Parts: sequence; C-alpha cells; structure tokens
Amino acid sequence: MSAVVTERLDASPFELERELQALAARGLSWERLRPEVLASFRTALAEGRLALRREFETRLAGMAAARGLALLMDRLVRTLHEFTTTKVFPRGSPTAAERLSVVAVGGYGRGELAPFSDIDLLFILPYKSIPYTEQVVEWMLYILWDLGLKVGHATRSIDECMRQAKADVTIRTALLEARHVAGEAGLFLEFKKRFAREVIAGTGLAFVSAKLDERNQRHQRMGDSRYVVEPNIKEGKGGLRDLHTLFWIAKYLYRIEDTRELVGLGFLTGEEYQAFAKAEDFLWTLRTALHWLTGRAEERLTFDVQPEIARRMGYTDHAGSQRVERLMKHYYLVAKDVGDLTRIFCAALEAEHKRPSRFSLAALLRRRRDIEGFGLEGDRLTVANEEVFKEDPVKLLGLFHAAQQHDLDIHPRALRAVRRSLRLVDHKLRANAEANRLFLEMLTSRHDPETTLRRLNEAGVFGRFITDFGRVVAQMQYDMYHMYTVDEHTIRAIGLLHGIEEGRHKEEHPLSTEIVHKVLSRRVLYLAVLLHDIAKGRGGDHSTLGAEVAHKLCPRLGLSPEETETVAWLVLNHLAMSRTAQKRDIGDAKTITDFAGLVQSPERLRLLLVLTVVDMRATGPKVFNNWKAALLRDLYFKAELVLTGGLAAHGDAARVKAVLAALRSALGEWSEEDFAQHVARGHAAYWLALDTDTLARHARIIREAEHNKAPVALDWRIDRQRAVTELTVYTADHAGLFAKIAGAIAVAGGNILDARIFTLANGMALDSFWVQDTAGNSLDRPDRLARLASIIERSLAGRLRPSEVAAAGRRMPHRTDVFQVPPRVLIDNKASATHTVLEVNGRDRPGLLYELTRALTELNLQISSAKISTYGERVVDVFYVKDVFGLKVEHEQKLKKIREHLAGVLAGSGGASSKENAPEQHTAPPGRTERPAELLLREARGEG
Repeated sequence: MSAVVTERLDASPFELERELQALAARGLSWERLRPEVLASFRTALAEGRLALRREFETRLAGMAAARGLALLMDRLVRTLHEFTTTKVFPRGSPTAAERLSVVAVGGYGRGELAPFSDIDLLFILPYKSIPYTEQVVEWMLYILWDLGLKVGHATRSIDECMRQAKADVTIRTALLEARHVAGEAGLFLEFKKRFAREVIAGTGLAFVSAKLDERNQRHQRMGDSRYVVEPNIKEGKGGLRDLHTLFWIAKYLYRIEDTRELVGLGFLTGEEYQAFAKAEDFLWTLRTALHWLTGRAEERLTFDVQPEIARRMGYTDHAGSQRVERLMKHYYLVAKDVGDLTRIFCAALEAEHKRPSRFSLAALLRRRRDIEGFGLEGDRLTVANEEVFKEDPVKLLGLFHAAQQHDLDIHPRALRAVRRSLRLVDHKLRANAEANRLFLEMLTSRHDPETTLRRLNEAGVFGRFITDFGRVVAQMQYDMYHMYTVDEHTIRAIGLLHGIEEGRHKEEHPLSTEIVHKVLSRRVLYLAVLLHDIAKGRGGDHSTLGAEVAHKLCPRLGLSPEETETVAWLVLNHLAMSRTAQKRDIGDAKTITDFAGLVQSPERLRLLLVLTVVDMRATGPKVFNNWKAALLRDLYFKAELVLTGGLAAHGDAARVKAVLAALRSALGEWSEEDFAQHVARGHAAYWLALDTDTLARHARIIREAEHNKAPVALDWRIDRQRAVTELTVYTADHAGLFAKIAGAIAVAGGNILDARIFTLANGMALDSFWVQDTAGNSLDRPDRLARLASIIERSLAGRLRPSEVAAAGRRMPHRTDVFQVPPRVLIDNKASATHTVLEVNGRDRPGLLYELTRALTELNLQISSAKISTYGERVVDVFYVKDVFGLKVEHEQKLKKIREHLAGVLAGSGGASSKENAPEQHTAPPGRTERPAELLLREARGEG
C-alpha cells in the first residue's frame, strides 16, 4: 500500500475523532446527536473507501487493497469503540466484569477484506454478559449496521469460546485467525493462550483431516474442476479458499503468522512462496475488481462481468483470442498453480496423517522397494531429488508411466522435483524415441489414461513435451456452449473413450461400445481425440491447422504414414458427422451419399462416430442427449449402407417397391382398395424418407381423419429412448402452416428439434415435429399434450396472436446477454438434389423460429424439412425449401432477397451486425447496479 493512501487512512479517523470531540462539546444527549455521529462515521468510511478504490484502479494490487480495507475498518471500529466507552457509556475505571475486547475473526481477522465482505467481530467478555457490555455492543453494532456494513458478530465469554471451538471446526477456524482490534488487550491475550492450550493442543491431526474433508466437499459442490467457465474465485477449486486452507493448517500445526514462514520450515521453497504470493495477489485483484464492479459481495466470475473485468485489468485482444479469453486463461493457470502449491503441502500431510494405505504391512514388506528405478514410499512413487531427472530426463515421463502401469499414486515430493526439472523437457527429449514410446503407451493404455494425462498436465510435463498441447492449456472459448478449457475438454474426451472401450457407457452409447472394438488402430483413434482441438485459439480454422499438427506429430510418436494420414483426416473432419446429423436432412439421399463420399470407408466411419460422440460428451453436461445420439446412429447406419453397397445396389423405383410391399404387410387388415387409395396420395420422396412403422402409423392417422372429415388431425408418440415427443399434424396445406404450428409449440413451452414436412397428392399436409420441453425432456404429461393440441387448433384457426409467440419460450439468464452472435445466412444449392438448403445462425431468443418460418412464408417458400439446433447462446436452424413451383431457388435476385430478409429477422435477436463496429461501452453488466465511489461519497456527505 502506498504512503499516500496510508496517510489518507491515518488522517481520516483522526479527523473523525476531532469531529466527535466537537460534537461532545455541545453537551447534548447522544440520542439527539446520533444522526450527526453517524454522518461523521459515514463520511470517514466513504473517504477511506474512495482513496483505496482510486489506488486500486491505478495499481491493480489486490492484496494491498484487501489489507487497506481491513486497516480502514480497524481504525473505524477502534474509534467507534473508544467513543462508545468514553463518551456514550463512560466508565472511569471499569470493573473486571465490564472489561470487553473487540476481536476481528475470519478473513477480517486475517487482515484481509474485499469491498463488500462481511465484517466478522467477536466481543470477548471475561464472564457472562452484563447490562453495561450489552449496551456497548448494541450501540457499536447499530452504528455499523447503519453504515450499511454487513456485520457477523458474537458476544461470548472466554469459556464459551473454548466450548464452541471444541465442538465446531468452522468456529475453531474462525477463532484461529482472531486478531485484537480494540478494548482490553489483556483479555485477548488470555483468550489466545487458552485457545492454544485447550483447543489446539493435541488436535492437529483431527483438524487437518477435517479441513481436507471440508476442502474436498467444497470442490465437489463447485463442480470439482478448476476449468469451469464461470468459476467461483473464492470457493472454487484453485481459488482463494484453497490458499486459506493451506494457511490454516500451517498456522494450526506450526503456529505461523505469515505464509512466508513455510519457507523456513522447509514446506515451500523461496520460488514456491513467490508463486503463492503472486497467485494470492492475482485472485485478490480479481475479487476486489469484481466487488467494485457489481456493487456487492459477488464471488462468481460470470459471463456478463468477464469482459469488463478483462478491460479494467488491462487485457487486450490478440490474434486468435479475445482479451476476455486471455483473462480467463490467466485465471486457469493461476488456479493450476494454487493446486500445485496446496498439493505440495496438503497432500504431504494427507499422505502422512490421513490417507490410508491400500496395502497391508505384509504386502508392503513383500513388495520391492523400487519400481522401474523409482522409490516407493507407502503406496506412492517417489524420487530422492531432481538429480534423478538430470541424469536421465526420460524419467520425467517414466515416472508417470510406472505409476500408471502399477496403479500407484505419485508422491508430492516427486511432483515437486518434476516441476523443478521442467527445463529438461527440451527438443532433445521430444525427439527421444523412448520418451515418445512412453507417452504413446500412456495415452493408449488400458489403465486409466485420463488420470495419467491429467497428472502430466498438472505437473506441466504434458504441455512441454507436446508443445502444441501446451498452447491450449487453460485456453477457454468465450461462449455458453463450451463448458471447459480446451485441455480439460481433451483429457475428459480421452477418459470417455477409455470408458466406452471398457463398456462403462454401454447404455448411453451402445453403438459406439460395439464398434469401438472393430477399429483397426486404437492408436489412430486416441491420437485423433488428443489432437482434434489442439489448434484452437490460433486465429484460423482449428480443424485445418490441427490436421497440420497431426502430420508433424504422429510420425514423431511412431505412427506409420497410413496411420498419420487417418489421424490428420479425422482431425480435419472431426465436426463433419455432428454437423451433417444436426444440420442436414438425413432423409435426403444426397445428404447420405455426400457424407459417404467424404468418409469413403467403413473404418473411417467407425472412427469418426466414436470421435464425434466423445467430443460432444466432453463439451459439457447438457450438450449430448438421446435425440442427438439417435441422429448420429441414423446417419451412421445409412452411410454404412452406402459404403457397403446396400443403397447403391437399388434404384429409387426398386426401393419404393420394397417399401410399399413392407407397408402392405404392415396394413394387412386394409382392403386392396383402401391401400391403393392411400398409395395414390404419396410420392417417392415420402415413401423413401420414413421407416415402415412410421408410414403405417401415418396411414392410419390419414384414414381416420378422412373418415371423420376432421379439418385437423393430431397425433403424438412418446419416444423415451430419444427423449422426444413426435407430433404429427394432418391438415389442409396452405401458406404459413409451418410458422403457425411452430408458434403454437413455442407458446405451449416446447422446443422443436427437427421437422419433416410433406404435401401429399390430395393437397393435404402431413407434418411431423420432434419436440422437447425447455428442460430437454419429452412432452409426456396428458395435460400438457392436451394444451398443446388446443393451442395448435387456435393457431391454425387464426386465433393465436403473434405477440403471444414472441413472449413465449425459453428465456436465457440475463448474465448471458453479454454474448453477441453475428447473424449469418448461408444458402446451399449443392447439398440437396431437389431443395435449396438455408442455414441461419444467430442469437437465440423466444419466438425466433416462428419469426423465421413466418419470414419464409412471406418469401413464398415451401418448407419441406427443418433442423433446429441450439449451441449455448447460438441457434443454428436449417431449412430445406422450394419455391412456389416446387423447384430449387436459383435466381440470384431471389437468393439475395432471402438472405437480406432472414438477416433482418436475426438482427433483432441481439446479433452483432448493428454493434460490432460500434465503440465499446464500458458499463456495469446487465442487471447490475454499479455505484461510483464519488457518488457514494456525495451520498455520505448528504450532497446527492
């Protein structure tokens, strides 16, 4: 903290004391003077906070700000206590029972405060409370509360403190950091002596165990990953609380007052202490900036605040990455450092005092005392020092390989030696054949490759040995779709691949579980998963750049030219299968033949399916679902038929004949006349697009509707395997039919995932919609289905207002409003032999699908099928359309009009078209109420 700010803090309370003296000289009762007393305290607080905030915004020194805020609060509390005990309730010479010590506990006791943190105070008494001490405590608390401070408080005797500290570890931890602020210092010293003697003595191991368990439970609550996209910088894994845990344990066991003392005790090196101090300062800087920005005790670095925090902390855009992504990468690297540091200290204690050995004593005696050249301490591999790695750098990989092969943990001492030896991972080691063999064996091992790769990554070896991987360590993508950093996503994907191989995901992925054992090269599959996102953040197409990385890296790792080529092809096309399944009509024969032409072989198809599944699953917990799984399976089987000659052997006429023969068998109860009438309604595109069961169900729906002369026939089928409801509508075809039904489904609270539109020879429309609710489940409650039917009938009758549709549907949390999605309209006349394919990309919003389909109606386009996909904040909708004559749209002016009209609809969703060239606005996030320090000061002074 600078001398200027220190002087301001010194001056502010002294000025406050002079003001209080002047008030006392007026001789009025303190009840009458209380508003003026409060105003003086409020001004002193606002002036001090303003000085500290200005200093923080200039220097961005988080620890200095935290200590400065604690110091400011100390002086205010001290002044308040002195004023209360000498002016409001004076006692010339207090009795023993009237003694009172004001003590800071918790984070405030540690001498650190964030701008909107609670002020935790303990009022220590020698005995039980008496009226005098109750008056003093009450007066002080009411002043603090009226200042707008959040005060956590307790009034206890020393005996009560001891009793509660013994019974509750949380209270014990808070008291561990107790610090005298005001009042009787002797009383506080007595408390400290008794706390050390009666609470701490003999309970060290129990305290360590409790704090480590507490840490693990907290990590589980927070997602058990450092790499979540909206981290809690205080409570999350790798956050401030992990550093606090280290300090608490050290203070409890070794009576330290400053983390620096761990160096003298031999628990941290000087270099490691510097890393601790830098991490602590960075996290405190983030936390302080976050509090000032949001105007409250906010600990989550949410999407809406990340860009402004990045700007305030001086980050800038670089090629391939936004400044917000650079801020978050810095955060993840710091969180990783925190994990390293706490592991050095806490894991050593855990190994010694808490963690039970997985081996009996007899088994340990029988075990060799070294494994593959490494020592064994308990059930953890270890090394004497880093000299082991200097003598043979290959052992930097051999250590992790041995641990994997023998199912052992690695001792923190060995991990520290690895980190101190990372400079040995150089071009010579990268070119070493044995080192590359060890790495490839770890990657493709049958023994939990995910854990081994995560250990390699945490230790820093992974990114040094595979330098391209090092570039994506802690690399985040600023959107709502990708839930993890690139390195974490990749390691999770490899873990999922291993789980599929072991059969652990058979229920969710039966096809992948079956075909993964048919692939010809496991090495190809594992390398493809490792490299599929390795070129993200470089400013170009990461698939193309990743394929280039594969061509260079695979030969180094020992893959043959053929294997290398296949890995590079998989990386280049790793998005092809998901895009085709989710964005194209896989009932269109050209879609399948085009996709099969890209894949070219059953082996590549198998590899691509498994890669696609693990990639999607590892992106986030809600990205993959039964519907997407079914789309991938359908695409796989249809492409397999083409690749194995199943479709190529039959022309359309022959296939239609086979379909109708199967349908006739399914409708065995029908007369020949009824069946012939029904066949006359259809056409080849209809017969070839659907399976026999669906065609038979449609036939019965149509016959019943014709018999009852119903203007609208509705039918639904619950597909629990895919978690969707298939809604079928049979009614007279007319312009805007799709839009009306889409609007009705939105009002009913449904999301359309897919749609298939057929106009039969009799002029009737037979439309199928696959629908989920906003939680991603099928609509299966009778009351909801009845409501949906009613709303569709209202819509088709023209009684549903567009305003109702615009207000319907899912609303994203306001914190996601920060995302801008540039509207984009793509028109493809090559993807289908019979249709023009329109792909629209934009920011999702309620009623958007209705507006888009209504726009297509206004453009006189017929929608034959639609694919509806949402990726976080981004919507990607694909429509297969024809013009009024049933032909592709190929006239350039018409295509231009379509593009402009749809872009206009998308721009209304908050797209970036109107904003991307505008000057950046630096304001509080949506829904936040940032109050500038100057305004707070004016309010305190009564000036506004």
